[in-house]
Amino acid sequence: MTLTSEDVNSMEYDLTVNASRTWDCLVVGGGPAGLTAALYLARFQRSVLVIDAGQSRAAGIPRCHNHPGFPDGVSGEVLLALLRGQAEGYGAHLARGRVSSIKKNSCFAAHTSVGEVKARRVILAAGITDKAPNFESSDSAAIKEAVRYCPVCDGFEARGKNIAVYGPLALAVGKARFLRHYSSSVTLIPSHATEPASLPDVQFEITRSPARRFSVTHAGVAVTLSDDRELLFELLYPALGCEVRSELATALGALCNDLGCLLVDDKQQSTVEGLHAAGDVVSDLHQLVVAEGHAAIAATAVHNGLPFRVP
Repeated sequence: MTLTSEDVNSMEYDLTVNASRTWDCLVVGGGPAGLTAALYLARFQRSVLVIDAGQSRAAGIPRCHNHPGFPDGVSGEVLLALLRGQAEGYGAHLARGRVSSIKKNSCFAAHTSVGEVKARRVILAAGITDKAPNFESSDSAAIKEAVRYCPVCDGFEARGKNIAVYGPLALAVGKARFLRHYSSSVTLIPSHATEPASLPDVQFEITRSPARRFSVTHAGVAVTLSDDRELLFELLYPALGCEVRSELATALGALCNDLGCLLVDDKQQSTVEGLHAAGDVVSDLHQLVVAEGHAAIAATAVHNGLPFRVP
């Protein structure tokens, strides 16, 4: 199936939620994890509602080359559109909106921007938000091409390029070392003044001055340091951490680790019974296939945990 940008943009959610209905499962988040969970549940002949705020991290992927089945790569937007169409084709219901809170009594009750939603089970697939520098640019296409967050995803495509990694040393050193495997031209730009000699076994450049300004164009990334030097790079990898969108679950009492990732069992169930989680909200290995795998496990567990219906 080949999709154009017009096809992708035309795939809008259109659903009025019936407040009197109790769904088998509410899925929070319409990224690869949420849509895969919806696909599985729909094929299990379960009623499933996905509420998506339209902020999937996957949408920012210019072209992914390490997702199995796409030898020529696939953009994040096209992958999401394909998953939406596939899930809807089996009867999953999708709504554009936000979930502001979830309560649990005899079932789960979610307060959302599209109405009150009741569900027997919930799968949280809300993902993360990457922390980024302030860019002196309004060209979102240039930023999307030149600013990357996941060297596991696209380090191969960064081979031989002039790369900058920006962030506090505690976060940036590991990413710079990882990228050094792909390029001999890697520069770590600290977010705060540092002393390069304090780092042992460093095989990449470290600037003594932190960054003061970032400007992104189609020619690359210009970084102005606090000593007024300007350095030019083809790619920038921020290493500033992320915000895990796990607050809906933790408000219910679900436990998480120090990063905010939810603790789950081998069925992707959180410490709150009936509340499962999948994708980046669970794992700090932010990979499409990891999220999809989590979703398959969670959806199957949800199905098996609900009463079977005889056709």
